[in-house]
Amino acid sequence: MKRLSDIGTIKEILSKHGFTFSKALGQNFLINPSVCPRMAELSGAAQGVGVIEVGPGIGVLTNELCRLADKVVAIELDKRLLPVLDETLAEYDNVKIVNADVLELDLRKLIEEEFQGIEVVVCANLPYYITSPVIMKLLEDRLPISAVTVMVQKEAAQRICAKVGSRESGAVTVSVNYYAEPELLFNVSAGSFMPAPKVDSAVLRLNIRKEPPVKTDEAAFFRVIKAAFSQRRKVISNSLSAGLGLDKQTVSLMLNNAGVAANARAEQLSLEDFAAIANQLNGGESE
Repeated sequence: MKRLSDIGTIKEILSKHGFTFSKALGQNFLINPSVCPRMAELSGAAQGVGVIEVGPGIGVLTNELCRLADKVVAIELDKRLLPVLDETLAEYDNVKIVNADVLELDLRKLIEEEFQGIEVVVCANLPYYITSPVIMKLLEDRLPISAVTVMVQKEAAQRICAKVGSRESGAVTVSVNYYAEPELLFNVSAGSFMPAPKVDSAVLRLNIRKEPPVKTDEAAFFRVIKAAFSQRRKVISNSLSAGLGLDKQTVSLMLNNAGVAANARAEQLSLEDFAAIANQLNGGESE
């Protein structure tokens, strides 16, 4: 197979299949030859491991994953890319393409049917517009996977990998840290793609936790996070009052019992702080 990171090769293949880029689907294909091999290796793809790839595009990363892993299942929404992938992945017999929307797919069932009990990791170059929904689906579904390695917008990666309790942290930082330990791996310049996006990207890896780091009622925990960051410029007592629809006296009592200062801001709180507030909201300590 010709080098899929070569611009001339990409244009030739896409032209052959009458393919044009879709802005709506956020399609930017990698042309930097050093990125995909590094990303595939750092994802944990190896002998005895299965990989789920989201959005294979023309198969540049898929090729690298197929070389390393026992099996790759690539989920592609755009059916126009199916004949392209048939051509670019023709030399591999350990890959399966699933034409579906990952946000609507039963991933647990897919894993059970395709990977027969072997370790599974996820590796994906995610379109910017669905970064958070895909990541949160992978985490919230509590799938039998050990890690999620994704390329996302650099700013999003920095937010996800920020330290909980730091100025850079946000709702997604806290939410992701509940399920996984995020790690920023390397940056990828905008010029590494065709067409080039307006911003740089970064690759991060989420190492899935076996157990959450705090004990709490999950529904209340995520309600508190959403409310706390919905008005992040306000102090926590005001943002929780507005976001949870509670009077300030009730919120003040909750914060006092949780040991959280009423004049703190959401980005200053730890996972333990959010859990303590959630336990108060839920009517006391979680059993």
